[in-house]
Amino acid sequence: MTDRRTILAGLGASLLLPGCERIGETKPVNNLLSSVERLTLDAQRLVTARGALAREYTEAEMSPVFRANGTRQPASASYARHEAEGFANWRLSIGGLVNRPLNLSLSQLRALPARTQITRHDCVEGWSAIGKWTGVQLSRLLDLAQVSNRARYIMFRCADEIGGVPYYESIDMVEARHPQTILAYGMNDRTLPVAHGAPLRLRSERQLGYKHAKYVMAIQAVEDFTSIGGGKGGYWEDRADYEWWAGI
Repeated sequence: MTDRRTILAGLGASLLLPGCERIGETKPVNNLLSSVERLTLDAQRLVTARGALAREYTEAEMSPVFRANGTRQPASASYARHEAEGFANWRLSIGGLVNRPLNLSLSQLRALPARTQITRHDCVEGWSAIGKWTGVQLSRLLDLAQVSNRARYIMFRCADEIGGVPYYESIDMVEARHPQTILAYGMNDRTLPVAHGAPLRLRSERQLGYKHAKYVMAIQAVEDFTSIGGGKGGYWEDRADYEWWAGI
């Protein structure tokens, strides 16, 4: 399938800009990129079943080294306290457009039916790694919280900050209810390490790595995210014009 890079390459001289301006730095081109992303998403959804699985691998194929992406150690005092306590008093809040707001401990999450999957992480920086993840399916938590039919997106609020701004991400309900979309508390048969997002990180296996929010503290079901943060649905989407969908 044609992706955004291919389309940009084919735009040719008609999009060459004067001076030092680059493609993506003007409003008309940003609008074009957003439209291309929407078309790519719509096309993908037309030809791919909603439940189509990302490839899963064997233990023999797991990477000997799995690099950590993004923040390796949140700097907040509250996170340091939770880490020192072994996350015994940490809680995941689930709210927004739900009929039954939840506040779950790590032990309560671990008591729910778990899913384990060996998948490939594709980073926007150009590297990939294969790892094993264990956690609870996000769809199960949404059902427990009785998410409203009005909710179109799920927001993830995180403990880490970059440049003093809290990290956040969002996915739509198709990805939120995908069977491989989990909130992982285990990695490679061990407790999830801090560098990889302890105590809980999102794994949305049909999307690029920056969508896989680490250090998840809260989940919020929303109808729209244009009034949240910079209005583009995520930290990097707001600040670097990363694609919101980021499908692979």
